[in-house]
Formats: sequence, C-alpha cells, structure tokens
Amino acid sequence: MKHAQPFVHRNLPRLLLQAREAVMVHTRPSLRDHGLSDQQWRVLRVLGEHAEEAEGIETGRVAREAFLLGPSLTGVLARMERDGLITRARCPQDARRTVVRATEAGLTKVQALSQTIEAHYAWMEQQLGKAHLKALYELLDGMIALEAVAPETDIEEE
Repeated sequence: MKHAQPFVHRNLPRLLLQAREAVMVHTRPSLRDHGLSDQQWRVLRVLGEHAEEAEGIETGRVAREAFLLGPSLTGVLARMERDGLITRARCPQDARRTVVRATEAGLTKVQALSQTIEAHYAWMEQQLGKAHLKALYELLDGMIALEAVAPETDIEEE
C-alpha cells in the first residue's frame, strides 16, 4: 500500500538544528580549549554582552537569553562559580532573586573566544557573501518575531 507524503514543507526545526550544529562544529574545539561546555559559553556570552551592568544580571534573564531551563542553569552556574568564571549574589532590589556577573577570568575567556568566533563569522560572510549573511540574520530575526506574536494553537511542536 502506497502512502501519500503527508508533509509539504521541509522539517524546519531539524534544518535549524543542523545549521546550528554546522556552526558549532567550528566553535566547540575553541570552547573545549578554554574548558567550557556549550551551555557555559552561552552564559558567558550573555554576561559578556551585559558586562556594563554593574549589579549583574538576574538569573531568569540569563536563562532566557542563554536558552537554558532553570534547573540546568543552576548546575551550570554552580560549576562556573566553582571555576571562578562568575559570581552570584542576592539582587539588591529583591533578596528573593539572584544576580550573576562574569569575573575578570570569565570576561577574559569571552574576549579570547570572541576573536575566534568573529573570525569564523568573517569566514562565513566571505563564503556566503555579505548580503546573504545579512539576509539570513534578517530572515531569522523575522521568524523569531513572527513566532513570538503567533496566536496560540493546539499544534504541538515537532
């Protein structure tokens, strides 16, 4: 018995994961050279992007921006604090919350890795072309914005 193909569109979540992995193949060796996991790097990158915020970043914000679930973030932060990459403290405005900031050692890793990662992005830009890479960023930003305001449906994620 022959079945009709039930899907018209390609598997977008899988393609996005494949694209992420294709990029991370170049990034992971540098992360490992610096003793970092993917998750630790995502946290350090967020903290590096907000290093000017002297009071630190609330852990919920770190979780959202680094795409880590709370329980996973707790373990990642514990290891990073043990390794001297971050500090944690109570939020000055709300003692029930915790804020995180990168230490000097953590920011040094961000600086070192940013050079490697930016070099890879420059290579991608050279290979794809500046216009194509810009278009990719714009398409991804558009998709994120579209899905952020999409009405709730009963359709489950793939």
